[in-house]
Amino acid sequence: MSSEKHGDFVDETNHGISPSEDIHYPVVAEGTGKTLDEKAGAKAKEVHNAELFAAVQDSPIERWSKNSIKLYFAVFVGFCCACANGYDASLIGSITAMPAFMAEFGTEIDGSEISIISSLYSVGSIVTAPFAAVISDRFGRRWAMFSGGWVIIVGAIIACTASTVAQLTVARFILGSGIAIMTVAAPAYVIEIAPAHWRGRCTGFYNCGWFGGSIPAALVTFGTSYMTSNWSWRLPLLLQCFTCFIVIASVWFLPESPRFLMANDREEEAIAFLVKYHGNGNPASRLVLLEVEEMKENIKLDSYDKVWWDYRPMIFTHNGRWRFGQIIMISVFGQFSGNGLGYFNAAIFNLIGVTTTAQQLGYNVLNSVLSAIGAGVGVRFSDKMPRRTVLVWGTVVCSLLLAINGGTSTGLRKYVLADGTLQDAGKSLGQTALAFYFLFNVIYSFTYTPLQGIIPAEALDTNLRAKGLAASGIIVGLFGFVNQFAGPIALHNIGTNYVWVFVAWDMCEAVLWYIFGVESQGRTLEQLDWVYNQPKPVQASQKVDKVVVQADGKVTEKIVEEVEH
Repeated sequence: MSSEKHGDFVDETNHGISPSEDIHYPVVAEGTGKTLDEKAGAKAKEVHNAELFAAVQDSPIERWSKNSIKLYFAVFVGFCCACANGYDASLIGSITAMPAFMAEFGTEIDGSEISIISSLYSVGSIVTAPFAAVISDRFGRRWAMFSGGWVIIVGAIIACTASTVAQLTVARFILGSGIAIMTVAAPAYVIEIAPAHWRGRCTGFYNCGWFGGSIPAALVTFGTSYMTSNWSWRLPLLLQCFTCFIVIASVWFLPESPRFLMANDREEEAIAFLVKYHGNGNPASRLVLLEVEEMKENIKLDSYDKVWWDYRPMIFTHNGRWRFGQIIMISVFGQFSGNGLGYFNAAIFNLIGVTTTAQQLGYNVLNSVLSAIGAGVGVRFSDKMPRRTVLVWGTVVCSLLLAINGGTSTGLRKYVLADGTLQDAGKSLGQTALAFYFLFNVIYSFTYTPLQGIIPAEALDTNLRAKGLAASGIIVGLFGFVNQFAGPIALHNIGTNYVWVFVAWDMCEAVLWYIFGVESQGRTLEQLDWVYNQPKPVQASQKVDKVVVQADGKVTEKIVEEVEH
């Protein structure tokens, strides 16, 4: 079968590896460390997996080769899928504060009508997520991204032309449906095409697409806020289509996921992809041989994996329950750590003394930029920092920053006059509250934004990845619904006291990450299967191999207490 027919642009006939033959990658010789003394400049190093580390050292990928640049572009297209989601999150909180919007739909800055308009987006995502997994698994990751883009475009056009709350809520449901399709396929695609040692940065970059959407949305709404007509809110809604057009125009020029190809009896194309993009065109690349053998061993075409509604493997097996546990934690905590307050920045700003629309939208832009910087730093180090450690301590810091924000915001109340204006004496407190709210968003973005894309995709094997990401989408949608529906009502009724809910909950999250968080950094997706099959996956995930590394970077042996013969 020619891969060119599928738009993969990979010549699978010249990779030099027969899919029918048994492939055995070179393993690292075990020893007692004697080569430390034999090799000048050799040193011992702790790594999560000796075979992967040795393969990466032996077969480095040229970062700026033509094929690597193509791979970066493929990751960028996935990034654009996340942009569509981030754009909406920043957009809806901004346009609902615009006078023209409130006049057109008869709404206020918070309350039940805003809750309904905001939350129907999450409802659409929840309802569509299981079907998104079907599209991604049956037709491929690229087809799912393509179709999701068209659904979003339809929803954006309906929203832009809306004249009633009912029409707008229908549009929000459609937008949520399109986002579900794209965000099930895109993270699976990115993590499956990335080499193991680039996986954290590539997948973390994908999820930073949230800011690739939220910052332009904040800038657009800031600019259109000076317009007095309905185009002040219609134009930002229409521009939600932009990144979808990039995805639609680009996706068929990209290679399909090698793990999807391998799972669908297209081994020739899968191996060709690995040789071309992970092996610098060398079929003898140690990294390629490792990946091919592990994929073949790991991908099992069991009957329940082919039934779209059957999620039993994630419930009734030890391996599946631990994997699904990681999905539940990152999906719930990623939505319900206080970050959901961002949907209602305008209302938050009102409570701490920032009252004009221009000020609120300006601060919204600043908040998005600072948060993006935090996320970018997290992505930069995501392949080096232990995931579990970051999640535990990052969540603790989030709780402390919210506590300071909550305390200063509570003290601010006595300076608020009956007409809602803030006395001069309270302005310094308001600025302090605002500063710590921004700092919270920076730390949250550093901690969670990269890992929200990485953890769900890493925790799932190839056969269940789309289903698991769909389940994650449902959980995210449910808690997004809680945030978007309950948030405006809670802020309206109890004001800044709502923050204290997240102060306490974030501490609970940190404890749960410490007890149940499985470390996945530094291993291939297939090697993680061993971790989740252990009786105690948390402890197993923290075990390391000790290897001897020569001065030139080559690995000479894996140090063990006793060599097995």
